[in-house]
Amino acid sequence: MKALFIGGTGTISMAIVRRLAADPLWEVWVMNRGNRENDLPNGVHQIVADIHDEADVREKIKDMSFDTVCEFIGFHVEDVERDYRLFSGKTKQYIYISSASAYHKPAASYVITEGTTLSNPYWQYSRDKIASEEFLMEKYRKEGFPVTIVRPSHTYDERHIPLGVHGKNGYWQVIKRMMDGKPVIIQGDGSSLWTLTFNEDFAIGFTGLMGNRHAIGEAFQITGDETLTWNQIYQTIADALDVELKPYYVASDFLAATGDKYGFDFTGSLIGDKSVSVVFDNSKLKRAVPDMRTTVRFDRGVRRALAYILEHPECQIEDPEFDDWCDRVIAAQEKARTEV
Repeated sequence: MKALFIGGTGTISMAIVRRLAADPLWEVWVMNRGNRENDLPNGVHQIVADIHDEADVREKIKDMSFDTVCEFIGFHVEDVERDYRLFSGKTKQYIYISSASAYHKPAASYVITEGTTLSNPYWQYSRDKIASEEFLMEKYRKEGFPVTIVRPSHTYDERHIPLGVHGKNGYWQVIKRMMDGKPVIIQGDGSSLWTLTFNEDFAIGFTGLMGNRHAIGEAFQITGDETLTWNQIYQTIADALDVELKPYYVASDFLAATGDKYGFDFTGSLIGDKSVSVVFDNSKLKRAVPDMRTTVRFDRGVRRALAYILEHPECQIEDPEFDDWCDRVIAAQEKARTEV
């Protein structure tokens, strides 16, 4: 069987490419700009192209067809419209990576299934994913376009630390604050529930859907089975660093009001996602992919990630703007405490 990954070197897709490359049943191709060619496993074929250059891609795949095409970098409905033009008639399955943030916020129930309504008034990213899903499912219903929708939640790997509140440069400044003994901001009171999935576990579910006839025309959420509070998540990170956690709790709406003007987009990432308790019911996925399971608990996954990051200085990107913002938010809230 022959698979094409559009992207193929990201947090989610790299784990899937690695897993599939070790499976003798699959011939694996990736299409990207070739910037991370050295990260690909042996035996993986590469098409160097910009997927947004539709004419060039059409020429490069004109004599090719695939059992499965997997789209990891489709963020707008225009992207999937292009993919439909390129791959209609050229693949037996088109898997689109959507997002669990597309589910209604707040949902009627904190237990999320694939049947939970899709609606997110707080985050444009999520609304674009919903529009893309709707276009693809319409093509399936009317023309039989063989789509499968996959909705990840918070998936991480050895290069990333999952956090609720961070700046535009990512997680490192929060880790540095922990190591420097400074307070770190946690949204709300830290008691809301969240699900974290190591990318190797995500790959188990995803590859089980590839070439799976039961997946055509269906949507699946892929997450791990471990649910933690944000307090537990931050404490686990601190324990792995062997430092004292100094949590500082700030309401999500206050974070959004003060952070969005600096480009942190907490309205979307917190109010539209991480500040809401979610627990995922993965029974539909496990019926289609009986092998799906959690093999990397967060306490182990985060230690792998921290070991990698601390050994690779290029991952330690400082963010003085975010650091200063944290100090000012904490100072402002402490001043309000004393003056009221």
